Amino acid sequence: MKRKVGYTWRLREVMAQHRIFTATELVPLLRERGIDLSASQVHRMASGTPERLSLQVLSALCDILSCTPADLVATTAENAGVRKTATGDLPTPPENIAKLRPRAARILPDA
Repeated sequence: MKRKVGYTWRLREVMAQHRIFTATELVPLLRERGIDLSASQVHRMASGTPERLSLQVLSALCDILSCTPADLVATTAENAGVRKTATGDLPTPPENIAKLRPRAARILPDA
């Protein structure tokens, strides 16, 4: 059985718990730890769900917010439903298939 895994990025929630309400407040805190990101990059990281994140940035965020990676990333896993495939349950074709084919149109002149 296949498993479907996912995650939820909780940076905004953890920031709010530490009374950091804007992404720009994180920029100098990250710079103190050797992470040089622009304000727009930090904003995208805080407001969205990143698909890729360096471990250096994750470590710096954990240090700034006094938390663990598990506090920032909530993971989920569930059993994926079994996909149904077509086996031998195909409908039988109509007996006189020639009647279903289109015929060429005849254009008659206007009378």
